[in-house]
Amino acid sequence: MASVTFDSVTRRYPGADRPALAALDLSVADGEFMVLVGPSGCGKTTTLRMLAGLEPVDAGRILIGDNDVTATDPGHRDIAMVFQNYALYPHMTVAQNMGFALKVAKVPKAQIRARVAEAAELLGLTQHLQRKPKDLSGGERQRVAMGRAIVRRPQVFLMDEPLSNLDAMLRVQTRNQIAELQRRLAITTVYVTHDQVEAMTMGDRVAVLRDGVLQQCAPPRELYRSPANVFVAGFVGSPAMNLFTVPVLDGAVTLGDLPVAIDRTVTAAAGEVVVGVRPEHLQVADRGFTVEVDFVEELGADTYLYGQTTGPQRAHAVVARVPGDTDVRRGARVTLNFDATNLHLFGTDGARLG
Repeated sequence: MASVTFDSVTRRYPGADRPALAALDLSVADGEFMVLVGPSGCGKTTTLRMLAGLEPVDAGRILIGDNDVTATDPGHRDIAMVFQNYALYPHMTVAQNMGFALKVAKVPKAQIRARVAEAAELLGLTQHLQRKPKDLSGGERQRVAMGRAIVRRPQVFLMDEPLSNLDAMLRVQTRNQIAELQRRLAITTVYVTHDQVEAMTMGDRVAVLRDGVLQQCAPPRELYRSPANVFVAGFVGSPAMNLFTVPVLDGAVTLGDLPVAIDRTVTAAAGEVVVGVRPEHLQVADRGFTVEVDFVEELGADTYLYGQTTGPQRAHAVVARVPGDTDVRRGARVTLNFDATNLHLFGTDGARLG
């Protein structure tokens, strides 16, 4: 096992108007499960491919442990990659797929059998070892791909959206299995996903990327409680955080008929601020700001209310997560309130205040 370090790493594709990855500084500790997340085109897969040696580095360097691998061939980096599409050999059995890399490396047959059996036991694949991939479910195929990586006993696992081809229920089950397996093996893992719920539930830390730039890297709870900027605030959390651009008057901001005092030192030079409040921190009340409900999403224990603020202030889209027994219909007007301790403040440039 080993740590991974990206030291001011940049990748620019020919003809592109901006780098696919811009001066990335990121350290992954030995045995850590690091998740890279962000929208399409943010640079997360490029980061993974550069670590694997499948993309060149235009500037900076990449280290695995103390070794600079920036110019090292992929086959000499001691990494194992799990792909989105499984990449299994259809004519081989599960056992042959899992042991193929060891066979190519001329590992003795007895040792191959032992490693494959050990990985199959970990992954619950023992009874499937003589089957072909076509006889397996999607989740079982993904476990075979995991097993193929495990038997190599690499320093680093790289996983590129390995669950995107699975249905919702199987995706939840498999992500729990992957997270538990990684903790048991304690192998440094870099995992790419576009699904922020997946990122938050799996990672020891989560690195949020946008347009090739690292926005924030922190444990999931810190990302949720203290997003570094408006982008992270809106990206992390489901549904996304509500964001209101409002003027600062006499050291306070007002939403509806609720004035909220804010730190004058933080907003001394600000004519406006962006106020963030998560859907789960809103509740139906007698005082607050009024929302005209456009859509009601009933999910059993919870109900999501989607709508627009009304009144003299600038209109904003709002999502509120309220108890499932709340009786609100489309077209209704409801008043929503919040606890001021749950507000987040950002400057109009998007950066967190305070």
